[in-house]
Parts: sequence; C-alpha cells; structure tokens
Amino acid sequence: MKRLWLVFAQSVTVLLAAYFVVATLKPEWLNRRPTLPTVVPVLESAAPSAPSGQATLPGFRAAAQVASPAVVSINTSKAPENSPQSNDPWFRFFFGDQGQSQPQTGLGSGVIVSPAGYILTNNHVIEEADQIEVVLNDGRKSAAQVIGTDPETDLAILKIELTELPVITLGNSDALAIGDPVLAIGNPFGVGQTVTSGIVSALGRTQLGINTFENFIQTDAAINPGNSGGALVDTNGQLMGINTAIYSRSGGSMGIGFAIPTSTARSVMEAIVRDGQVTRGWIGVEPQDLTAELAESFGLPAGTGVIITGVLQNGPAAQAGIRPGDVITSVGGRAVNNVAQLLSAVAALTPGTPATLEVVRKDGKNPVQVTPGKRTAPKAQQQPPR
Repeated sequence: MKRLWLVFAQSVTVLLAAYFVVATLKPEWLNRRPTLPTVVPVLESAAPSAPSGQATLPGFRAAAQVASPAVVSINTSKAPENSPQSNDPWFRFFFGDQGQSQPQTGLGSGVIVSPAGYILTNNHVIEEADQIEVVLNDGRKSAAQVIGTDPETDLAILKIELTELPVITLGNSDALAIGDPVLAIGNPFGVGQTVTSGIVSALGRTQLGINTFENFIQTDAAINPGNSGGALVDTNGQLMGINTAIYSRSGGSMGIGFAIPTSTARSVMEAIVRDGQVTRGWIGVEPQDLTAELAESFGLPAGTGVIITGVLQNGPAAQAGIRPGDVITSVGGRAVNNVAQLLSAVAALTPGTPATLEVVRKDGKNPVQVTPGKRTAPKAQQQPPR
C-alpha cells in the first residue's frame, strides 16, 4: 500500500511540473491567451497642474523676453585732456606725442521708459561725458541727449530720436518682499546684454555712503561693472529698480548688489522731464538717530523718531520754533524713525508750502508748522564705481 502511494505522489508531482512548464512556454497548447502587460499612457507633460484657483507664476524666460528689448547699452566718451606741453615743439621733438592722452571711454546700461525715447540710467554712467551713444538690443544705435541729472540719487534721464521703441513697464517696487525672485539685465564688462537671476536679499538699505538719498533694494543677482543703469525686474518683466552699485573686494560680483527702487526713480524722472531738475525741501536741522535710552526718556518706543542736535539760525526750522533737543516723529504725515527717513521726508516737501511736523518734547507732543526752503545740492558728490 505504501508503495502504491509513493508511485501516485511522484506521478502527480511530475504532471504538475509538466503543466507549469507548458503553461509558461506554450500557453496556446492549453487554449489560454497569454497575459499582456498593462499599458499606462504617458502624457506629453508630466508636470502637475496648479490647484484650482491658483495662477501659475511666469518663468524667467517670459520675464526676460518681456524686459530685455527695453534695456540698452550706453557707450560714453570724453575728450582727452592734453598736457600744456603738448604744443611745445621742443618737448615733442625730444619726447614725441606723450602729451597726447587717449579719449576716456565708459560702458553702462539704461532702460527705455517712454515711447518718446526717454531712457533712465545712472548719473555716474554719463557724468562728464562729451558724447553718449545708445545701442538697442535690436542693433540700432543713436546719439543721446542728456535731459537732466540728479546726483543725489545718482539718476539721469537721456533722450534718443528713434521710433518704434520697446518700452518697459514700471512696476510697484513698494510691493517687493524679501525672497522675491528678480532678474538683473545689463551689459556687464561690455560683453553684450546679459540676464542674471537672484532674489531680493534686503529692502530699504541706507547709510551705505553711495548717494545722499538712499533706499536701496539689495539683491544677489549678479551685477558687475557695466550693469549700472540696467534693469532689475520681477518675474512679470516689470521694472523694480535701477541697478547702481555692488559691494566687491575684487571688482566683480560677490552676491551683494544694490538697485534704486522704481518708486524713487519714477518721482525723479517725472520731475526732470517736467522741470528739468529735481526740487527738494529743506528745513535746516542737524538730526541724529534716537537711542533706546533717549526714546525711553521721551516716553517713545525704541526706534521711533529722530532727535535734533542742531538748528540753523534763521532757517525754516528755527523760524518755526524747533530747537535742539526736540524729537521729530513725523513729517507731512510720514513717520520718521531714523535720519535717512527724515532726510527723505523733508526732501519730498514742496518749498514754500507749509507742512506739519510732529515734535515731541518733555511736555508732550506738539504739531509744528514749518515752511520749507529749497534744498541746494552739494557741488561735489562721491560717485560709486560702475
């Protein structure tokens, strides 16, 4: 009996093995259709779609295509300063034409802001230039006329006589936030138009010693010599600032660049186009940032207001009754928390038109009416490197 059971078990094992071999290699012998792999269609775009109601942000390519045509290269030249001895025949006989110096040339960038041909750039790009040539991205060239300059913000307005000009859209720089992506467009080192990307690293940078009126956007988008006057744009291709200066130990980009916000550039441009110059208010005070200890003694929160340490005799502030030791907390409705903000707020006042200053003294807060005078720009200004 045991022998029969062993034979039966071996027979079943052999049959099962044969069945699996046939089913795998020749399924048609068993009238079975082979199992086909499941086919999953592959879409052309595997990118996930944006959630309902959420707009997709435009890429850097779109921003560059929108803004780049309006960014121009600016070539400047200045006649050489000849040595007084260059016309002496004996000097030329012994030393040749060493007194004949070469013309000074410069490179920079600019942004077309009007179909009428107005171009926004830095003052230090075109300062003291005898000839200015503007080269458009489409290859066209034109001589440029200086409409006006404002050394205190390092801005200048040029004008070219060409038609069908690409124009950049002025954006709202006040809406920028730290971390927003931006593009810097210009002509670094004269290699041709170049686009670099980065983010907004900081806002409201002051006391850098670059300009009199400072309110810079800081970015890590690569800015190099030749980028001055070029565009800082957002991801929509709208102008957020004018690239002006860099912090560098080598002369090249170290990831710290500064741009003048469009809000400042717009007001300067409108004043220059309208009046040929920028007119600013002046009240004749010497301010100083308020320390935390002094703020506490006046009953003010830390970082609020500016203390006046000196008042010009017979100046607008003195005539209005402002005296040393006063703390100014607002000018014309604009809060001031440091010297830079006070300077900008006073400069924004219209000369000859009374304005209200909030002044804090030991006896409390007092509104003071001041009639500002006209600010006189300093003759010599230290200019940043291109």
